Amino acid sequence: MIDAQVSADLQKLQENIERAVLGKSNVVRMNMVALLAGEHVLLEDVPGVGKTLIAKAMAKSIAGHFSRLQFTPDLLPSDIVGSSIYNAGTGQFLFNQGPVFANVVLADEVNRAPPRTQSALLEAMSERQVSVDGQTHSLPNPFMVIATQNPFEFEGTYLLPESQLDRFLLRLSVGYPARESERQLLQSHREGEPVDQLQPVISTERIRYAQQAVRQVRVDEALVEYLLNIVHETRESELVQVGVSTRGALSFYRAAQALAIIEGRNFVVPDDIKRLAVPVIAHRIVPRGLLPGADRSGAEEVVRKLLEKVRVPT
Repeated sequence: MIDAQVSADLQKLQENIERAVLGKSNVVRMNMVALLAGEHVLLEDVPGVGKTLIAKAMAKSIAGHFSRLQFTPDLLPSDIVGSSIYNAGTGQFLFNQGPVFANVVLADEVNRAPPRTQSALLEAMSERQVSVDGQTHSLPNPFMVIATQNPFEFEGTYLLPESQLDRFLLRLSVGYPARESERQLLQSHREGEPVDQLQPVISTERIRYAQQAVRQVRVDEALVEYLLNIVHETRESELVQVGVSTRGALSFYRAAQALAIIEGRNFVVPDDIKRLAVPVIAHRIVPRGLLPGADRSGAEEVVRKLLEKVRVPT
């Protein structure tokens, strides 16, 4: 059975985040999936729909350190990971940590920085450490990057290549809130920003415990085959030029386990896999005739068509 305390902790975490992020339960839950899976999220949407708010609310709710990186064309790798500074008093070089040393890092408009700078962040995401002047420095645990980009503005941007998109567990769209949720949002801002009033409801230590619990979630052999059938369909379909990688398959598996535990189960069901297929897979494939990551809606439609061809286990 799932640890009752873990289930209670995750319920409190979602409720707390939703005090600030109104009307976006699914987006909040998907970000929690990435947190528990120990991976990262790419939020792709227009400005002003709450992407920064989600990252701030997540960090505050887990008693974690929050850091924001505003990506610009002149941003350097050292502006992200940090640099060594010479101390004249001691005659030694001291490492000055960059903003990537945080539990929740918001990489705002990640596609506005040149590829070399993007790579510095994505390397940290993958390795959970940075190397500066031959010295390796471990990043905090938990560590999560929430990157954002505007899908409708490409002037002065650098398209994330497929190999870098593969580092993100999920690509999500926040979307506009429903009218009633937007009404509540307007009213809640009368006395200031709701996110500033959030209090931690779970410690980073408990998050680490929940991450370990995720790995104990049972995945029936029939569901493993179902997941692999979906992955292999992306590699064999005539609609797809480049399919899901082995790393993508593992991320898909871990995401299903994380979603199950958030739902209060210690086992995965077919709906977990179906629900995650589009946000986990769409940015990892290259549909024929499309550039990687250039057309989210086109890639998502391809994944939905592939899902219809794969038999769901009963």
